[in-house]
Amino acid sequence: MIQQWLNGKTVLFLVAVAIVTATIFYSQYLSRKIAADEKNKVEIWIEAQKTIVTATDQASFNLAAKISSENKEIPIIETDENDKINPGNCVNLDSNKIKTDSTYLRKKLKEFKHQHKPIVVPFTIGNKTIAVNKYYYGDSVLQQEVKYYPIVQLIVVGLFIVITVIAQKSAFNSTQNQLWAGMAKETAHQLGTPVTSLKGWVEVLRDITGTESMVTEIEKDVNRLELISDRFGKIGSQPHLEETNIILQVSNMVDYMKKRAGNKIDFIITKPQNEELTAMISPPLFDWVIENLLKNALDAMEGHGTITVQLHDNITQVIIEVTDTGKGIAKANLPNVFKPGFTTKKRGWGLGLTLTKRIVEQYHKGHIYIKYTELGKGTTFRIELNKG
Repeated sequence: MIQQWLNGKTVLFLVAVAIVTATIFYSQYLSRKIAADEKNKVEIWIEAQKTIVTATDQASFNLAAKISSENKEIPIIETDENDKINPGNCVNLDSNKIKTDSTYLRKKLKEFKHQHKPIVVPFTIGNKTIAVNKYYYGDSVLQQEVKYYPIVQLIVVGLFIVITVIAQKSAFNSTQNQLWAGMAKETAHQLGTPVTSLKGWVEVLRDITGTESMVTEIEKDVNRLELISDRFGKIGSQPHLEETNIILQVSNMVDYMKKRAGNKIDFIITKPQNEELTAMISPPLFDWVIENLLKNALDAMEGHGTITVQLHDNITQVIIEVTDTGKGIAKANLPNVFKPGFTTKKRGWGLGLTLTKRIVEQYHKGHIYIKYTELGKGTTFRIELNKG
C-alpha cells in the first residue's frame, strides 16, 4: 500500500513542497531580520538628523552628516505630527517625480503607512517639546527581493515539476510505443510461418477429389489469418498511406460484417451524393478500425438492433460516425474506453478500441472519440480524418 502510494510523481511532489516550504520559512526569517536591521538604520539616521539641527560643534555636525548620507537604500518621508509632508527631508525617492507629480509623495506616504509604523521623534529645547516629527519609511530593494523570492522559487519549482512530468510521460509513451511495435512485429512473425504452411496444405487438399467445399472454407480462414498477420506487421512499422475512396472502403467492410451479424441486426449506411470521398489511409489498417467499431457495436446490442454508419464530407475532413442501439456506456467508464485492458465483456483482452485509437490518431493523424452515449439507448463513435 505504502509502496504504491510513494511512486515517483508523489515523491517528486513531496520534495518540491518541502523545498518551497523551507524557502518560504527561511525567506520570512531573513525578511524579519532585514526589517529589524533597517528599522535600526532609520533610527540612527533620525538621530543624525537631530544632531545636524542641534549640533554645537563642527565635529558633531560632520559626523552626523556623514551618518545621514550613508543611507542610500531605505526611502524615508518626514512629516509633522499631523502627517504634513516636509519635501525637503524625503530621501531615496524619485526626485523627478517629486518635481513633476504633486501626488507622488502622498502616494508613497500611504504606501509606507501600510508597511511600517512611523518612528515618532519629539524635538525639545530644555524640558519643552517644540515639535513632533514622524518618520515613515518603506522597504529597501533588498527587502523587496527577499519578499518576492519565495514566489520566484515557487514558479521555478512548478516549472521543474511540469517539465519532469512531461519528460516522464514522454518516456512512458515512447516505451509503450516500442512495446506495441515489438508485440505487433512478433505476432506477425509468429503467424507468418503457420499461415504459409496452411496455404501449402490448402493446395494439397485442392488436388483431392471431394474436398472442394472444404478447401473453399479453409482458404477463407487462411486468407483471414494472412490479413491479420499483415495488419500486425503494419502496426509494427510505419504504414504506407495512399489516397483511397473512403465510401467504398467503409461500404465493403459493412457488407463483410453484415454477412456475419445475423438477420436480427439491421445495417444502415448513409453517404454523400458523390460516390467518391477520398483521404490518405492505409486500407488494411483502416479496415481494422471499422471492423473493431462494428464488432464493438454488435457486442453492445447482444444480437438485435440497428447499426448506422454515416459518412460526411466536410471542407477539410472526412467524418465517419458509427452508431448502435445497444446498452450504451456508463459515464464512469468513459475515461477508460480507449485504455488497454478495459472491457465490459466476459471474454476479450480489451485491446480493440485501444488499437483503433492508435491506428486513427498515430498512423492516420486523425481523431476518434465518443460523440454520444446513453445507457439503454446506444453509442456513437466519431472518426475525423484530414483530407490530403
